[in-house]
Amino acid sequence: MSFSLPSTRLRPSLRGANTSLYQESRRSAVRTIPAEVVVRAKAFNDESLQSTSVQSTSASRQIVAQQSKGPSPIVMERFQGVASQLMNQRIIRLGGAVDDDSCNLIVAQLLWLDATDPKKDITLYVNSPGGSVTAGMAVFDTMRHVRPDISTVCVGLAASMGAFLLASGQQGKRFSLPNSRIMIHQPLGGAQGQAADIEIQANEIMHHKSTLNGYLAEFTGKPLDTVMQDTDRDFFMSAFEAKEYGLIDSVIEHPTDVAVRSSGIPMYAGEL
Repeated sequence: MSFSLPSTRLRPSLRGANTSLYQESRRSAVRTIPAEVVVRAKAFNDESLQSTSVQSTSASRQIVAQQSKGPSPIVMERFQGVASQLMNQRIIRLGGAVDDDSCNLIVAQLLWLDATDPKKDITLYVNSPGGSVTAGMAVFDTMRHVRPDISTVCVGLAASMGAFLLASGQQGKRFSLPNSRIMIHQPLGGAQGQAADIEIQANEIMHHKSTLNGYLAEFTGKPLDTVMQDTDRDFFMSAFEAKEYGLIDSVIEHPTDVAVRSSGIPMYAGEL
């Protein structure tokens, strides 16, 4: 005797039976696990999660540390404090290349010191290899624009536009430390493109050359032809040679010499 049942009724009943058997076997297996094993497993999982969290936090701190490169806040705060103290003494520094950033800051400092006390001298310390002619001319024009006398001091190196700004200080108040070096030369640059564009740039450089040589002749009291010949190539001088040339007025050793000389009192010590 044979019989058959519809498959649509058989499969659900078998699926339900299998599910019930699986759940029952799982409950019995859990009941057979000792309680201390369950506690240890839970503790292990918690420890693993905590370790992972610590490692992730440590890694994130390392990433933040790697991304936050540069001077620390303490160093920056100290640097800003020194700059503020120098400004209180009416001292400005040109330390590094003559570029738009450094010269814009110097222009702002000159204008601020002029507004605070137009009768008290300002001292500009120069330690620069030179740089942009147009940026340097902005400082030069501002030095002539403000009312206080600008005293200049060479510390280390004053080359190219740095030497020009050193020599552009108030006559009688241009100084250099004994081991400093001063260098003057003609402007340099380059251009590329069409012939007409190159000609425009060449004419601009020649304009700067003529302007700078004219001012150097005014600063030093030398004939323009002599200045043009001397600036045709790099012309290095010691502090004493720069004094003889007329780029500076005195070679000094002590900071007080700058203050005494700038005040108009004849120097009695420290002048070389």
